[in-house]
Amino acid sequence: MTEAPVLVHVVDDDGAVRNALAALLASVDLPCRTHASAEAFLDQASADMAGCLLLDVRMPGMGGLELQKRLREMDLTLPVIFITGHGDVPMAVKALQAGAMDFIEKPCNEQLLLERVRLCLDEDRKVRRARQLRNQARAGFELLTPRERAVMERMAAGGSSKSIAAELEIKERTVDVHRFNIMHKVGARNLADLLKRWFQASPPEDGSK
Repeated sequence: MTEAPVLVHVVDDDGAVRNALAALLASVDLPCRTHASAEAFLDQASADMAGCLLLDVRMPGMGGLELQKRLREMDLTLPVIFITGHGDVPMAVKALQAGAMDFIEKPCNEQLLLERVRLCLDEDRKVRRARQLRNQARAGFELLTPRERAVMERMAAGGSSKSIAAELEIKERTVDVHRFNIMHKVGARNLADLLKRWFQASPPEDGSK
């Protein structure tokens, strides 16, 4: 499957601002795509988008905070930097509490903005890589039989072959065979790698994906 291109998405109803930000990003070879409204961005938004979002707070129709909320509902995890000429402290706090990476007032310091964009791109890369590893691990564990999964769950809880055999009422040698089959199906190099993949595949405690 072809990965989505990494883009800085600029969402602002002011054409001059869009053009200025696009020129700034182009000057340091950061590819971008501009959108005149939140609705225009949503029309082509997808969960596999890669990059980050430069987002105006106040726009006709759907504002930036509402778009941020919609993106969370879509499970679209692009890092967001809010840019506004009308920001105030309560609005900034609300945006940051909702998960925005930063909040910058117009006219913004260009070097500062570029630094923040690069940080967002790095963060997005880490999040997408972690999601990819988690999905790969889950796919491997989905191949396990019910008995193999029972053995795997007890291994992840720290059980030895002897204790697992006693609990499942099977031979210790059978547990070792199950462990070998599990590692083969998952593609793990050793026990430590297997356990790492198991915990990568497990849902995080905060419920995030």
